[in-house]
Amino acid sequence: MDNSPKRRAAADLWQGPIVKTALVDSFKKLDPRHLAKNPVMFVVEVGSLVTTWFWIAGLRGGDPETGFAGQITLWLWFTVLFANFAEAMAEGRGKAQADSLRKTKTETVAKRLVGGGKTEIVSAAELRKGDVVLAEAGDVIPADGEVVEGIASVDESAVTGESAPVIRESGGDRSSVTGGTKINSDWIKIRVTANPGEGFLDKMISLVEGAQRQKTPNEIALNILLAGLTLIFIVVLMSLQAFAIYSGGPVSVVTLVALLVCLIPTTIGGLLSAIGIAGIDRLMQSNVLAMSGRAVEAAGDVDCLLLDKTGTITLGNRMATEFIPAPGVTLEELALDAQLSSLSDETPEGRSIVVLAKRFVPKPTNIQDRGMIFVPFTAQTRLSGVNVGDVSIRKGAVDAVAGLVDRMPPELTAAVEKIARSGGTPLAVARDGRARGVIHLKDVVKGGIRRRFEQLRAMGIRTVMITGDNPLTAAAIAAESGVDDFLAQATPEKKLSLIRQEQSKGRLVAMVGDGTNDAPSLAQADVGVAMNTGTMAAKEAGNMVDLDSNPTKLIEIVEVGKQLLMTRGALTTFSVANDVSKYFAIIPAMFMGLFPEIAALNVMRLHSPHSAILASVIFNALIIVVLIPLALRGVKYRAWGAHAVLRYNALVYGVGGLIAPFIGIKLIDMLLVAAHLG
Repeated sequence: MDNSPKRRAAADLWQGPIVKTALVDSFKKLDPRHLAKNPVMFVVEVGSLVTTWFWIAGLRGGDPETGFAGQITLWLWFTVLFANFAEAMAEGRGKAQADSLRKTKTETVAKRLVGGGKTEIVSAAELRKGDVVLAEAGDVIPADGEVVEGIASVDESAVTGESAPVIRESGGDRSSVTGGTKINSDWIKIRVTANPGEGFLDKMISLVEGAQRQKTPNEIALNILLAGLTLIFIVVLMSLQAFAIYSGGPVSVVTLVALLVCLIPTTIGGLLSAIGIAGIDRLMQSNVLAMSGRAVEAAGDVDCLLLDKTGTITLGNRMATEFIPAPGVTLEELALDAQLSSLSDETPEGRSIVVLAKRFVPKPTNIQDRGMIFVPFTAQTRLSGVNVGDVSIRKGAVDAVAGLVDRMPPELTAAVEKIARSGGTPLAVARDGRARGVIHLKDVVKGGIRRRFEQLRAMGIRTVMITGDNPLTAAAIAAESGVDDFLAQATPEKKLSLIRQEQSKGRLVAMVGDGTNDAPSLAQADVGVAMNTGTMAAKEAGNMVDLDSNPTKLIEIVEVGKQLLMTRGALTTFSVANDVSKYFAIIPAMFMGLFPEIAALNVMRLHSPHSAILASVIFNALIIVVLIPLALRGVKYRAWGAHAVLRYNALVYGVGGLIAPFIGIKLIDMLLVAAHLG
């Protein structure tokens, strides 16, 4: 059974244990020290305490309004609890992930290397940064580190959720190993890079704990705005009470508190924290570990993506796409020679040549019957091929093959130049000293990538392809894939310079990387996504780690960030529009007795002032519950620009927010009247 973080995150949110834990946490979060971080809900809790005091006082004094005060008090407490429940539900999945990850942290032993090549058995907790340990087949890697010697197959399913093992070896960009993973075969020596409690798995546990999430700058700004609106409404209510006293009809404190709670933005105030936590959780479902909520939010604001060509835009291997025969040579003859010279070539390019040749030479070639002697490729000759009896067939770089033939036909020379100009790679084929033709190898652009770039462009995001290819090849791939720009012959210095150049223009930049030479660029980028298979330096420099090590995940990350911002904007629009509609329910109910003329504003035709106020308070509490699934799931992602998203939010969530209270409050009022009469 796959118990990976990815599978656990994708599990049903409304599982019994998560809901039960969230219900308990809802009451724990009533602690004023916790709610003080959310100004809106803190005001609601204070208001609930005030109405509770007046309700208890009314019970003792026999106040006829005690029943009304009690119902208002009950629903105000429900409002706070529902908001706490939304936050607790968002945290629930992260806590479930953290608990599962803790189970993987079994106490392991390590084979620490000491002087003279000897080893000593110690507890993993005794290891310190700089220690070197030996891990052999069947061993659990005791700590995070870098492979300094050897090569091994490693099972990383406990971290990544993928059952296929990966290769870890010294040197290169695949030398990083994670504590808690297991050696399948061979052995490696590991230099420990983290002290106990500071490893990657420890970071994962703390980061997926939603309760430890820090507010992002935009969230802080929105909290300040909501606090400002709350303060304004407090002043407005004080003015209303003064006006009511002057008019000879003071309003009860319970009614004033109910009015305040209904008119301040309690809906978005109660869901704001849940939206942010759920955004990080959705990213975790994609197997991406965000080091902070700030990184997720920044991904939503990114307007420049730096994408590596190989593996991201192209399939990563050059593929044979065309055979161009020399004059006097048929296509079938060239295909046969190309196939024979590639039968022992196990590279992706060699296999693609054999596959392409089958279109023209459908009959399978029997190697044993022909008595073939294969000539392997070497860096010195830059040739490979086969000898079949007295026949010699060679395939390789054009200039290397040109040295074997009497003359290179001008038609082939022209074809070679054309292939080079298009960004492809030409390979020449010769048979017994005569040029037979050219094979066109090219980087194959991934299907659908152009459409993805068009969607990003529609959102105002500029895409830049980064490649080590020469400018001619880079330009051809860029044109075919549809990126906005490219950086050819890229070096670490050029990447860093490009990021700083884009940032100087006010753009937020995202990029992916896996090597130590990518670390400076990952650290400089606003969103730096490090591959889990990469070096420890890259993972420490980035603010996200892709556990699947899939470079194309960067586009998904941007979409999740965009979805987070869209969800926050949509629910803020709905909340503000809600408050506007509630004016027509509560204000007329409060002052119809003093000013009969204001009854014209009672467009809902609510039964009485008490039923109108109570119905508004109940609707205000229940709408939070109704919107919890949307806050946790997020609004549907749409590849639109900012203006289109704003227009859509205004039409759907703005108009919906205006209409919903009219329907909801009226229905609740009718139910209250029916219950009272019954």
